[in-house]
Amino acid sequence: MSQFFVYHLVTRNKMQKGQRFLFNQEHRNNLYRFFFEKELINRDGEDFYQILLKNYSKEGMHLNAQDANIVMDYTGQTIRGIREVIVEMVRLQEYPTYPSRLSCLYATKNEEDAWKWKELFDTYNRQVLQMVKLHVNGICFEGDAGLLPKEDGASFVQKIQQAQNYWSGNTQNVLPELIIEGEIEVVEIVQDFSKKENTKP
Repeated sequence: MSQFFVYHLVTRNKMQKGQRFLFNQEHRNNLYRFFFEKELINRDGEDFYQILLKNYSKEGMHLNAQDANIVMDYTGQTIRGIREVIVEMVRLQEYPTYPSRLSCLYATKNEEDAWKWKELFDTYNRQVLQMVKLHVNGICFEGDAGLLPKEDGASFVQKIQQAQNYWSGNTQNVLPELIIEGEIEVVEIVQDFSKKENTKP
């Protein structure tokens, strides 16, 4: 355990200066809840597999807009969920003392790296509410998100190798990230993006 400062982008509920919270392996984060607990069904209560069975014929696949959206959303969610399962499997086998991506807070070691993530989130239309500075009493791992297993149809063998590359540490510095476990306190609201006058320095 050590003490250090990090920067974090807030995307759900705004934080307040002095707010405290805890991340450890007994507390799952939003990434876990999104990829492993979220269920996708259409208005008829049908899931991805039921939709495919209902719409398959020798002539091909014909989906209405809602079912097509369910199929695409489920595929995206599942391929990302598989990535996180593989990354967690490699961590447990080879780096068990590192914090888990499924029960951590994501952060950066400086403002510059936080702005890289803000720009990426903007391309996905993911709303960022704040950039905050945090004091942490805990542990962290510095990785490069650019080394994570790709969201593609590559074999699991290749994805396991990519996960091993990720856990070897931040070597390329493409998209630096810190995964944090421990006691955390908000010490500064660096930017509040709901106020239009706040822009990148």
